[in-house]
Amino acid sequence: MPKGIWIFIEQRNEQIRKVSLELLSEGRKLADQTGEPLVGVILGENIAGLAAQAAHYGADKVVIAEDAKLAAYTTGAYTSVLNQLIRKEEPQAVLIGNTAVGKDLAPRLAQRLGVGLASDCTAMEADPEKFLTFKRPIYAGKAFAFIGTESRPVLATIRPNTFPVAQPDSSRQAETIKAEVGIDPADLRAIVKEVAIAASKRPELTEANIIVSGGRGMKGPENYGIIEELADVIGAAVGASRAAVDAGWREQKFQVGQTGKTVSPTLYIACGISGAIQHLAGMGSSKFIVAINKDPEANIFNVADYGIVGDLFEVVPLLTQEFKKLVQE
Repeated sequence: MPKGIWIFIEQRNEQIRKVSLELLSEGRKLADQTGEPLVGVILGENIAGLAAQAAHYGADKVVIAEDAKLAAYTTGAYTSVLNQLIRKEEPQAVLIGNTAVGKDLAPRLAQRLGVGLASDCTAMEADPEKFLTFKRPIYAGKAFAFIGTESRPVLATIRPNTFPVAQPDSSRQAETIKAEVGIDPADLRAIVKEVAIAASKRPELTEANIIVSGGRGMKGPENYGIIEELADVIGAAVGASRAAVDAGWREQKFQVGQTGKTVSPTLYIACGISGAIQHLAGMGSSKFIVAINKDPEANIFNVADYGIVGDLFEVVPLLTQEFKKLVQE
């Protein structure tokens, strides 16, 4: 099996997660710069068909580990299998998406391997001495650290929506390698019997290109309909500030911020959000930020690319009407 730059390809219901396509796309560039092969690693059950898609997005080789015990993600089984594969093949680097799975998996994998971990990175580049170096926000996003590790493999988690997804090349093919791995029953401390996923037409918050969030200025849960309507018109996810979640207006899974989810959409629309540092830490890396707040001194305007000083209950419906016109054209 190959060495090189490895991408852990996260899949759900036999579909590759968008962040893994981002990593394959950017990993292709790094592989070309370093002369290393780009290797996709997929764990699960009935997933051999995903190898072709990984090849289309840049993988030279794809390692498939299939087992009924890998059908649903569990910390013990996935850590054990990846640990075995990495120790056997000794890749130069292993890159993982900074998703809920990645945040759980990567630290445990680093401990097993005895290597460092660069977490929640927002940039990476080839380095002649460290092989790869990474940029990550620190101090709630007020500064950035640049990290290089001496240990091998270089292990890092990358924030979703950090890199663009390349256009797939259907002519690309990759060598597919089926790995023989053993899963120790002792590693199966938890067994997933069923995964219940809430049905929603909106994109998942951490992978959305557009997010509309509401804060304390929404005044109550009954008013979230106005930003939900806007979100549905522009194909956005709906988020919330900690103040709105603490007040019981939205479930915790919608919380954006230091104690919630970290997001990096192309467009983030903050409605009635003052801009506490904890919230900015979770969305400050958004490409474009639009703030709607009736307080002209609100901190959110200090990071916004575009600001609207006004009553969100008047502004948001007007935006929805205008977006509907654009969509219909």
